[in-house]
Amino acid sequence: MDPASGQERMGFFTDTSVCIGCKACEVACKEWNAIPEDGMTLTGMSYDNTGALGASTWRHVAFVEQTRPAPEGRTRLPLLDGRSAGTEQQGAGVAGGATAQETVVGGSGGDIRWLMSSDVCKHCTHAACLDVCPTGALFRTEFGTVVVQEDVCNGCGYCVPACPYGVIEQRPEDGRAFKCTMCYDRLGAGQEPACAKACPTDSIQFGPLDELRERAALRVDQLHEAGVTEARLYGEDPDDGVGGDGAFFLLLDEPEVYGLPPDPVVTTRDLLAMWKHAGVAALSLLGACGAAFVLTGRGRR
Repeated sequence: MDPASGQERMGFFTDTSVCIGCKACEVACKEWNAIPEDGMTLTGMSYDNTGALGASTWRHVAFVEQTRPAPEGRTRLPLLDGRSAGTEQQGAGVAGGATAQETVVGGSGGDIRWLMSSDVCKHCTHAACLDVCPTGALFRTEFGTVVVQEDVCNGCGYCVPACPYGVIEQRPEDGRAFKCTMCYDRLGAGQEPACAKACPTDSIQFGPLDELRERAALRVDQLHEAGVTEARLYGEDPDDGVGGDGAFFLLLDEPEVYGLPPDPVVTTRDLLAMWKHAGVAALSLLGACGAAFVLTGRGRR
């Protein structure tokens, strides 16, 4: 709860176990926010035509292909409605529920598992981009999200290296920074973000952050009971290096597999101490210069 606005903090929970890689979220994000196209060229990275988050890609669907030894029995992931889906249903959709993603192609040397995840700005609790912005272009909204005001951004680029996730990017045309706003304009009108609205499997879930964390914990328990022991949450812990993310994930492998840092830390955590040390150093230098001036004056006498 934001004490200033009395508004619950809102966020995203992305359950990658039911992402089918359809890219509906990418398309909806671009359409609603009038973001320029940037993914019409072949990247050579499977079906990943956008490559990474950037100034013109506020939602990015990653496709991770893994070759694994062929198991004796197929893993069946439970669906959101409590049923389970086998590998033959991958990507096809199941009436009344969302398909699970698991092994999709078999062969004598093993199976290929596809891990798909829709990445987005994390809207950190302790957002370093806010700390370094000199113009106030970046601000925290009454919903707890972090937004860039494009008409205030001066293109200094300080926020780019400050982001521990590498989310923010400047557009080459004018140098201004852009990233996901969690559809701030839609939230103000009582609507959910365009990406969550468009997601056909409820992989992207939007709502009060506390409720999403509870829902995510239950989902992990459900997967563990089904034998999917590698299921884990990423970014939901308020005690992590960024104070918890406003957009967190359920992953089926290590964060690095999805291109996420394993232990993100707010990059400005030592900023106050650095300024204190710089102040002490400046005072020491000033004192040394004063002493040298006095001694020089005495020597001339």
